[in-house]
Amino acid sequence: MFEITKSTVINSLKKISNDKINTSSLTLNSIRKFEFTTEDLSLEIALSTTNSEDVRSLIVNQLKKDFAELKNINLNILTKSSSKVSTHKDAKKDAILPGVKNTIAVASGKGGVGKSTVAVNLAVALAKDGASVGLIDADIYGPSIPLMLGLNDKPKVYQAENSVKMIPLENYGIKFMSIGLLVDQKDPIIWRGPMASGAIKQFMTDVDWGELDYLIFDLPPGTGDIQLTLVQTIPLTGAVIVTTPQEVSLIDARKALKMFERVNVPVLGVVENMSYFIAPDTGNKYDIFGSGGGEKICKELNTTLLGGIPIDPRIRQGGDNGVPMVFGIPDANETKILMDISRKLTDQVNIRNSNAADKIEILLGDED
Repeated sequence: MFEITKSTVINSLKKISNDKINTSSLTLNSIRKFEFTTEDLSLEIALSTTNSEDVRSLIVNQLKKDFAELKNINLNILTKSSSKVSTHKDAKKDAILPGVKNTIAVASGKGGVGKSTVAVNLAVALAKDGASVGLIDADIYGPSIPLMLGLNDKPKVYQAENSVKMIPLENYGIKFMSIGLLVDQKDPIIWRGPMASGAIKQFMTDVDWGELDYLIFDLPPGTGDIQLTLVQTIPLTGAVIVTTPQEVSLIDARKALKMFERVNVPVLGVVENMSYFIAPDTGNKYDIFGSGGGEKICKELNTTLLGGIPIDPRIRQGGDNGVPMVFGIPDANETKILMDISRKLTDQVNIRNSNAADKIEILLGDED
C-alpha cells in the first residue's frame, strides 16, 4: 500500500493509458489543491483533457485501485484548453517568441499600488484555468517576483544550436524569470537604462519559454526606458493598468495608459487594487483610499474596468510567504475576485485578437 502524497498521486495517474486523457506531462504543479484525511481525498488537478464523466471515472478508479483505503474522492478537473486561447498574430512577435500566443504588460504609473502582486496572482489565476503562462519580472531595479513565487534558485542553462539558453523556473503552474534570480538578493542593481533594457531583451530571446498561451511582463512603475524598449522590441497583445482609487494614483495611471495608446498598444483594461476594506469583526466596508477611481478613469479613457480587489492582509501575507492568494486560499472571496478578473482579461484578449489590425506601427515622435 502506497502512502498518499502528491508524488504518489501523480505516479498513479501516469499509469492511465487512454486516448481521452494525457497524463504524460503531469507534474507536482499540476495539482492545484490536495487535502487528505484518513479515508477522504480532495483533489484539484489541471489536465489536458475534457472534463467528462468518463475521464473522471478513469481517474477515480485508478486512484482507488492504488489507494484502497480511500472511501471518498472529491475530484475537480481544470481542463487545459490551450486550443481555445486566441493568438495575437504578428510576424515580429513570432520571430522573437515563436511559441508564445499572447504578450501582456502589467503596468502602473506609480509605485506602491500592488502591481507585482496583481501580476503574480493574475498569472497563477490564468494557469489555474488551464492556460500555459509565463511571467517576466521586468522591474529590473526592484525585482520581487522570486519572493512572491517562493523560489530563488539559479536558472539552469544549456547550449542551444546557436546560443546559450536559460530555463525559466516554474512554480504554481507558471514559468518565470527575474534578474533577482541572477544576482545576490542583497545587491542593488545599479545599471543605466541601456543595460536594464538589454536584460529585458535577453529575457525574451535567451530564455527557453516553450509553448505559452500568455507571457506576462511585470513592468516597473512609470513610462521610461524599459517600457519603450519592450514595445519597440516586440508587438504586445495589450496592457493592463493597475491603480488604486485615489486621485494621486489616477494622475499617473492616466499617463501610463496614454503612453500605451501613444505607441499603439491596446489597453485591455484597468485593475483597481486596494478598492475597499471589509472589517473582519463587524463586516463594515471602508473606502480607505476613496472609491470609484478605477471606474472614473475607464470612463474618461474609454477602456474596461476588469475589477476591484479589496484590501486583505492575506494577499500581502501570500506575497511575503511566496504563496499567491489564488493558490494558497482558493475558496476566499478575494481569490474569486482575482479569478474573475483573469477571465475578463482573457475575454479582452480574445476581443483584441479578433479585431486586430494586420500591422502595428510604433509612433514615438510628436504628432502633427
